[in-house]
Amino acid sequence: MSGGWAALAALVPAPSGGGGLDAALDSPLGALLRPLGDTPQEPRWHGEGDVLTHTRLVLEALEAAPEFWALDGERRAALWLAALLHDVGKAACTRLEGGAWTSPHHGQAGARLVRALLWREYGLAGEARGRGLRELVCTLIRHHAAPAHLFEAPHPERRLLRLAAQGELVPLFSLRLLKMLAEADARGRLAADRAEVLERLELGFLPAEELGILERPYAFASPRAELAYFEGRLAYPAQELYDDSWGEVLLLCGLPGTGKDTWLRANAPGLAVVSPDEVRAEYGLPPTGPQEEVMRLAAERARALLRQRIPFAWNATSVSQSLRARQLELFSRYGARVRIVCLETGWETGLARNAARAEAVPEAAIERMLERLEPPERWEAARVDWLCT
Repeated sequence: MSGGWAALAALVPAPSGGGGLDAALDSPLGALLRPLGDTPQEPRWHGEGDVLTHTRLVLEALEAAPEFWALDGERRAALWLAALLHDVGKAACTRLEGGAWTSPHHGQAGARLVRALLWREYGLAGEARGRGLRELVCTLIRHHAAPAHLFEAPHPERRLLRLAAQGELVPLFSLRLLKMLAEADARGRLAADRAEVLERLELGFLPAEELGILERPYAFASPRAELAYFEGRLAYPAQELYDDSWGEVLLLCGLPGTGKDTWLRANAPGLAVVSPDEVRAEYGLPPTGPQEEVMRLAAERARALLRQRIPFAWNATSVSQSLRARQLELFSRYGARVRIVCLETGWETGLARNAARAEAVPEAAIERMLERLEPPERWEAARVDWLCT
């Protein structure tokens, strides 16, 4: 990890002192934190004022909790960093609507910003430990607001189980850590409903204790049953589902230079491949600008294989959930069982591999992809593998 995690952990306060928000402002994280001082919040819910002031209060609340200091060093550092950075997405997402300040989807936006920074500037990519720590921070940021709204969801228990399933791909993650972050977030607000929100959090996590998922994901009967439950096709998590799929389709995802072609040659030799890059080259279509025609032609090739029930791999960057969703829906509609294989490598390694290709992707384009990157979540397919190359 080239000392990246050690540099981040040094920002985390210790019982003996040191670290803290002011130290973070002077670090590379300051680029994300400083704009928060000029980012307003709705006074009804945030009487404390701007987002940076709120962040300071959240950190104080977290550090005042005995259970925070009882965590092991890595989890304590990751939780503190998530609290530090949980609202960085508000700088870009905050707007005035109907006379009130709102910040829709700031958790998602913040997770993407933090992931790109930790990946590129701190070297937390391309090996399992660094990836796990990075994604623990980003997963907590991504979902930090969800616990306060559990009762607003149509199926709160399903929502809890889906959140707990994050631990299958990010083993350090747990609902207990998410609950601790959500409680600190609530205590860091000056608002009339603070006590009510804290009570909702306590009640909202009671089913997690009953299901035994505060510390670990639920043990479903099978991966297919798990996917069906998350999609609403099974009513109860303990149910099993008959596997009527005819075969497996691989969906690869990852930045350019992560070795998707190499992985396929080594792990699925002879498997048919549908590649938008190959379609683009075959038809002489440009790599920049609108790609609708490229994707349409690639999807037609996929449909031809699906109709014949021929297993294949979809080989594309597929860096966002919205991009993957189109293909996943298509493959599932034809009765295929889908396995997502997400590949990642270190930033400099990926750039070097890309530069050595006959048709290299511009570095600026790869940077934009990294900033949009949303790694697959467990509920997207029957099987999800996340590998470092």
